[in-house]
Amino acid sequence: MSSRLPTPSEPGPRRTEPAGIGVAPTGAVEVVSDRDHPGGFTVELDGTPQSYVDTVDPTNLVFEYVRRIGHVVDVIAPPAAPITALHLGGGGLTLPRYIAHTRPGSRQQVLESDRAVIDAVRDALPLTRGAQIRVRCADAFTATAVLPAGLRGRVELLVVDVFAGARTPARFTTTDFFTSLRPLLAPGGAVAINVADGGGLAFARALTATVADAIGPVTVIAEPATLKGRRFGNVVLVATSGAATLDVPALVRRAASDPFPATVHTGGDAVWFTGGARPRTAATADDSPAPPAGLLRR
Repeated sequence: MSSRLPTPSEPGPRRTEPAGIGVAPTGAVEVVSDRDHPGGFTVELDGTPQSYVDTVDPTNLVFEYVRRIGHVVDVIAPPAAPITALHLGGGGLTLPRYIAHTRPGSRQQVLESDRAVIDAVRDALPLTRGAQIRVRCADAFTATAVLPAGLRGRVELLVVDVFAGARTPARFTTTDFFTSLRPLLAPGGAVAINVADGGGLAFARALTATVADAIGPVTVIAEPATLKGRRFGNVVLVATSGAATLDVPALVRRAASDPFPATVHTGGDAVWFTGGARPRTAATADDSPAPPAGLLRR
């Protein structure tokens, strides 16, 4: 399950009647149509926006952190070249739809732990015919056990967007967890992680150190106000394994030209960002911080 945080100036979709509904362990799941944008839908969990899907234009990525990961998708391989992708956390399948549209022929696997989310999205927002996207109801923590053996060593992009409500559970933030994912990666493969944090970014800094320890060099992408601790928001971490194929200069250009521009820290700047934070272990990890009350509500 994914979670996002609204940018203060970012307009939200206007609600109409739900197009689909279910009940997950953490609350009601609704797929709500956007009256201002035909073909647009928001997937909500217990009233909190989790995903936005544009069924007419899959390249319309409304949530800012999703656009950041979309920029990674754009620069991880030559334009339109198919990739093998794995998504831990599915939500409305916004990014799998984006990859299928911009990189036809891509092979994708999605692990989503909430059956109600899968069913509500499948009923209200079915995937286009021919999209090679396999959705499995499974805990992301069991990824290496439940995925086909043939996927090992072939994943070029692994997206980690795992939330329970508005927080990432501690077990998905440790060196052990990220080390367990490494055998899935192709040489030069990348792991993109959605992180929610605020204030001094202690959680994001420690997670950056953790991912660097388990996977490899990390690139940090976020809006300047979030990086400066002025507001609670999303930070995207991109870790690369081996001789990475990520085109960082192109990523910097795309992030800077975004409607809500982002700063990209890589190399020595990313090391500086950790501020001496230590990698998180099972003994030291805790859940990500909760957002301020009411921040996620429309």
